[in-house]
Amino acid sequence: MSTYKQHLTLLQTQAEQALARCGFDALLIASGVEKFAFLDDRPYLFAPNPHFKHWLPLVNHPDSWLLIRPGHKPRVVYYQPDDFWHVPPADPSGEWLEHVELVLIARSEDAAAHLQVPGRLAIIGEADAGLPGIVPNNPPELLNILHYQRAYKTEYELEQMRAASRRAVPAHLAARRAFQAGASELDIHRAYLAGSGHTDRDLPYTNIVGLNEHGAVLHYQYQDAQAPAESRSLLIDAGASVNGYASDITRTWGAGDASFQALLDAMESAQLALVDEVRAGVDYRSIHLSTHAKVAAILRELGVVKLSVEEQLAQRVTSTFFPHGIGHLIGLQVHDVGGFMADDSGANSPKPEGHPYLRLTRPLAAGMVVTIEPGLYFIPTLLNKLKATPAASAVDWSLVAHLSKFGGVRIEDDVVCRAEGAPENMTRDAFAALS
Repeated sequence: MSTYKQHLTLLQTQAEQALARCGFDALLIASGVEKFAFLDDRPYLFAPNPHFKHWLPLVNHPDSWLLIRPGHKPRVVYYQPDDFWHVPPADPSGEWLEHVELVLIARSEDAAAHLQVPGRLAIIGEADAGLPGIVPNNPPELLNILHYQRAYKTEYELEQMRAASRRAVPAHLAARRAFQAGASELDIHRAYLAGSGHTDRDLPYTNIVGLNEHGAVLHYQYQDAQAPAESRSLLIDAGASVNGYASDITRTWGAGDASFQALLDAMESAQLALVDEVRAGVDYRSIHLSTHAKVAAILRELGVVKLSVEEQLAQRVTSTFFPHGIGHLIGLQVHDVGGFMADDSGANSPKPEGHPYLRLTRPLAAGMVVTIEPGLYFIPTLLNKLKATPAASAVDWSLVAHLSKFGGVRIEDDVVCRAEGAPENMTRDAFAALS
């Protein structure tokens, strides 16, 4: 049995069980519709409903639908207009075809006739995807079950995510070469696209390409076309997509400065140790707290902060230098859903006190894929706040001023939790395959 068939069989079983629990007879999933800028005819990039691409490797198919009923094959209503203004979706092809009932439509409104089935319907989609008599209701109790289950990846899903890592890694290496050649952020981004075989519309998220001080902006959103006079460091956070599944990889590179290289080396060691903490049964929150302890040790070891690890944690000094969470679930979405769920009822699993930006608070289990992305940054607004605290006297501000010219460090891998033993590091495996 192929991994896709196994994946589809599991989704069908889970959907039938969820429908029964929630009192529904069928599930309708809209792929979504193309959206346009206000008062314009220019469309935004189409982003499919994640629930739709969970079942089907179809990511550029607006106005399509999926009908799930107990005891029936999934029905795929496939929108393929006769359009001479744009390239329409190709003829349906792929392994998924043999496992579904296919209905082709040329007009989006024609989908309704193939979705009218008796009983109580759960309809997942945005409001603008609705059709006459078919209005998305997004029942919370059903979504809670589906979102909770999404955290556990099937072998088919893991195959797509490994492929997404393999697609991203050559692009990261191309970006590093461009940085070493003195390229601008824009040209580094272009080198990344060429290395991945993607266009901007294919990326799972907008690339973060930060030279020098821009590495201290966590979600730096621009790409300067002009190269700086001196390229001291590059922080690039960029992924790739395969069949709707994402990779999310960050690397930081220096240009030879000894102090910054010492920081890079220390963060590399810490990141690998944190990856090794990804084990079944481990509370992900504990990995986040472990990161703060490791950041404190690095700050002390490098002489940035002359306080003990315990003193730094008590005074929350590390939150100045590591203000985000250690990572998140990843899969159909880069920041995948279900990260705060204590169970499939939707009950909340709280974040640790004082750590508002952590995106995952669940215990780890086999099949979960998470990012491990420790960072250490020199962010002016946070450093200014630190200067106003008693801990300021323990900071080597001259060293901080020097390291601030490099922005910061983030190293991020995509990691699979296994039932037993060490985790699978999809990112490092992809890099190793090219070494």
